[in-house]
Amino acid sequence: MAWALAILFGVAVILFILSFTKTDSPKVEDHLEKISLTFGEEVNQLQEKIRTLEIDAEITAQEAGILAASSEQRILLREVLDLHKRGYSVESIAMKTGKNTNEIERLIAPYVNTKQERGSVANDI
Repeated sequence: MAWALAILFGVAVILFILSFTKTDSPKVEDHLEKISLTFGEEVNQLQEKIRTLEIDAEITAQEAGILAASSEQRILLREVLDLHKRGYSVESIAMKTGKNTNEIERLIAPYVNTKQERGSVANDI
């Protein structure tokens, strides 16, 4: 009985050591890496779509009652607001879009003033 246990224990140790030297792990690691890259790309695409929808919703709310801007103007406004919300300065936004700072300030003004007014009203109460 003791010999049988010793033999089984020896076989278990050998199998345990062999399990670490098995070479199938690179396949699994490659597969997991591909899955994580795909998942990361999908998350980035979804974040970009959400950001675009949020900005479009804000533009639509601001322009309620006014005819919608052309698609080129809307794209420019979306880009400007996105950069502004990310913390870019007016000067850097102007450089990225190729517009002058006065035009960028004019585009941002309705959205900045609305938020400041909301904050001041909420703080006054």
